[in-house]
Amino acid sequence: MADYIEAEHLRHVRKELLTCTYCGFCKSVCPAFDDVGWDPSVARGRMVLSYGLLNKELEADDSVLEYLYQCTTCKDCERRCPSKVQVVDVVERARRDLVANGRMLPKHRAIVENVLRTGNPYGEKRSVREALGVEDKGAEVGYFAGCTASYRTQSIARATMSVMDKLDMDYALVDEVCCGSVLQRVGWDEGEVADLFRRNIDAIADRGVSEVVFSCSGCYRMFKEEYPRFVKVPFKVRHVSEMLAEKDLDLRPLKGKVTYHDPCHLGRHCGVYDPPRQVIGKVPGIEFREMARSRETARCCGGGGGVRSAYPEMSARIAAKRVDEAAFADYLVTACPFCVNNLGLGKERQGAKLEVLDLTELVDRQMG
Repeated sequence: MADYIEAEHLRHVRKELLTCTYCGFCKSVCPAFDDVGWDPSVARGRMVLSYGLLNKELEADDSVLEYLYQCTTCKDCERRCPSKVQVVDVVERARRDLVANGRMLPKHRAIVENVLRTGNPYGEKRSVREALGVEDKGAEVGYFAGCTASYRTQSIARATMSVMDKLDMDYALVDEVCCGSVLQRVGWDEGEVADLFRRNIDAIADRGVSEVVFSCSGCYRMFKEEYPRFVKVPFKVRHVSEMLAEKDLDLRPLKGKVTYHDPCHLGRHCGVYDPPRQVIGKVPGIEFREMARSRETARCCGGGGGVRSAYPEMSARIAAKRVDEAAFADYLVTACPFCVNNLGLGKERQGAKLEVLDLTELVDRQMG
């Protein structure tokens, strides 16, 4: 029996699928294609696969799942596309159709089940506040640490809170659950994803904060770009780099070469490029130098779109290539826990001598 699917979500982007001219410009920038080397692993190939699924000319077999889930959703292909095809939207709709028809990668299913059961992708039963050992309090500013900085890379959450303490900011951890990014990226039902949106909005609104600051670029993107499609966001949303860029930071000098990696969700998805660089520029004594590909053209670290969980070796190879681009630096700074983790794996893979840091870790260290 043929394994065709009902592609209800792809029906809404038929025009996008027909707009792609298969010119191949996307091949020069796609991190997955750079690693795999086959056309199905690049944007134009994924357009062909999606069109085949929509018209039931292609079965949803394991190879189709593999190629559609190798996309990191970095959005660099959209920047390069002369036809302005919304590739990430097409890929994520194709994933929703696959999931709706019972076709889902086991690693992603386990993550979704964790989120639905415990409120975070790691299956942790502790709240964020319990995990970080922080007492509840009222405040004007809410801090949304995100699952990764709360349960895995806690040094980032602790550095962020340390910096805000040193700045005498009136802040408090919010009662958060997963922002929904991981579920949305892998194609889970948007109705259940929107339930997470409402849980977070209600919990934050009940605290009465006027602003929420984010460590994670993915969480920030969700609140800035995705949440407003489903719920009203009654408070100001800022990434921590935007907040720090406006502060008068008294930082100690740091000798050495520093470069910055633009997280895809912060950069290409949300257009935040200057604030992190402005913060780095506040550190006396450093020699800042851009990588060959930076800002809009920055190469993805390989950690997004569910690729890190489903294809860890591929993700690590992409990260290693990005670390190679920063080989001239003593410090590779970024502004997202996912990027910190994946670039750290790339550093280990290459045996690189540079230090990978989150922006808040750099600031906290230089504040003394």
